[in-house]
Order: sequence, then C-alpha cells, then structure tokens
Amino acid sequence: MLLAIEQGNTNTLFAVHDGERWIAQWRSATESTRTADEYAVWLSQLLAMAGLALGAFDACIISSVVPQSIFNLRNLSRRYLHVEPLVIGENAELGIAVRIDKPSEAGADRLVNAIGAHIAYPGALIVIDSGTATTFDVIAADGGFEGGVIAPGINLSMEALHTAAAKLPRVAIQRPQRVVGKDTVGAMQSGVFWGYIALIEGLIARIKAEHGEPLTVVATGGVASLFHGATSAIDKFDPDLTIRGMLEIYRRNTAKA
Repeated sequence: MLLAIEQGNTNTLFAVHDGERWIAQWRSATESTRTADEYAVWLSQLLAMAGLALGAFDACIISSVVPQSIFNLRNLSRRYLHVEPLVIGENAELGIAVRIDKPSEAGADRLVNAIGAHIAYPGALIVIDSGTATTFDVIAADGGFEGGVIAPGINLSMEALHTAAAKLPRVAIQRPQRVVGKDTVGAMQSGVFWGYIALIEGLIARIKAEHGEPLTVVATGGVASLFHGATSAIDKFDPDLTIRGMLEIYRRNTAKA
C-alpha cells in the first residue's frame, strides 16, 4: 500500500492507496514543528479506526511546500513505515519539462497538480489551486509546466481585513445573495467572494489572451468548491487533482526502478 502525504501551508493530507483505489484520507493542521513521533501517534490511531496499521505500507510519497517539515515527514516514513520515501523536489522523477527561468523555484504542489491535470484532461490547461495562496498555472499540451500566477488566497485576504482594520470582524467566507452588502459582514463577504470571482475571471482572460491558444480551466483546492456555479470561466472542478498527480509520480518512479 502507498501512503501519500501532501502538505500545504495550512493543511496536510494523508491518503492511503491500496493499489486499485484511494481507501482513506485524513487531514491535519500543518505544524512545521510536529515531530515524526507525533505524526506516528496521530496517524496510527486513524489507521486503526480504518482497520489498517503503519506496518501495512510498502511505499510513501511526500509533497510539501514547508521545507522545515520534510525532515520529520521523511523520518515518519523511515522509522515507522520502514520505507524510503519519494520526496517531490528531491529524489522523485517527475517526467515533465519545467519551462521557467528557475525550475528549482517551482512549488512541489504546482508541479504535482500539473501532472494530475495533464493525465486527466487533454490539451493545454490552466490549473487553479485555491488554498493559502491562489495559483494559476499554465500546462502545455505535452504536460510541460509553463509558469503561472500566484495571488493571496481568499482566507488570507479575509484574515488581513480583520487584522488590519480595527472595526472589521472575523467572518466566514460564503457566497452572498447580492453584491451590494447591507451591513458590514455582508459587505466584507461580497468584497472577498465577488472580488475573487473577478480576480479569477480577469486572470483567466489575460492568460488566454497572452497564450494565444485554447486552454481548459481546471480548479482544485479546499476553497475551489466555493466558486462552483459562480463563474463560467472555470470548466472543471477536480478535488482529486493533487493526489492523482502524486499517484502518477509514484507509478512513474516505480516503473523506472
């Protein structure tokens, strides 16, 4: 069995693949100081609830945008799973061209998404990942990573409003019924939600104009579901894009080995 660990700045996903399908998924808050032992205690309890155990794994793949956490995640795999993990950006072959000026600067999550999107959707793509940051990445028809755009995430923007403005409360993000808010909460929700829709639509239009060829737009990430049905600029919503990419990278490296 394969344990896939996908770590973002806010949450970390642990997913179990039995060779045919994903059979379990759990999320925890990302904490860069969490040790391998702490991960093992937390994970072993969840595995036991699913009728599984740490000793059942024969492979592990790690994708992290938090460099200081990789040491502990790698130790989790070595010490408790007894397998040497594949780590995106270190010892994992991706099998795609990274066509930016400094390929080493491309985030692991963006490259994994590129692979997950390319194997599922034909032609050139724009992949939008809504998390702590919102990224817009262009994937060529041959799967090559062409670069993209990085903007603050919607939750980050909402938190900044609350933190920087003394009279603005912390509010939940949701789609308001109208654009013009009738109170402070409604005005904040409208500004962030419809402001992000405008950001998405505007950047997609500019990317398409600059690229000069048809592009299918695929959205993923924990916040992407908020935008479903709110704009026609997004063609597909795919919550499994990242773990599909990680599984494909694992398979490519296994086949090569």
